[in-house]
Amino acid sequence: MSISEEIVSIARWQTRKQTLGDVLRLTTELRSKSLTEAGCLGYEVFQHADDPGALLLLERYRDGAALEAHRRSEHYRELVVDRILPLLESRHVELLRPRD
Repeated sequence: MSISEEIVSIARWQTRKQTLGDVLRLTTELRSKSLTEAGCLGYEVFQHADDPGALLLLERYRDGAALEAHRRSEHYRELVVDRILPLLESRHVELLRPRD
């Protein structure tokens, strides 16, 4: 992965029905903390209209280094790795680059 170009992360999370409230609460905290990162250009969370347990996280980073810094951050490890991932049924992440 080149580290000099903007990168977009699209994460699709499927929560368990009984954990949706916890995941939404933690995701709000994650979004707030992620937006304070110098390399984070945007962070949006969407909930599927027909399946409330399906979430899409759309994240934009200045470059690959900023994305890696996000993944190494204390709040990512604490919120995503330690607390959110165990509450999910599934998770799929795609990395994309914007093109004109």
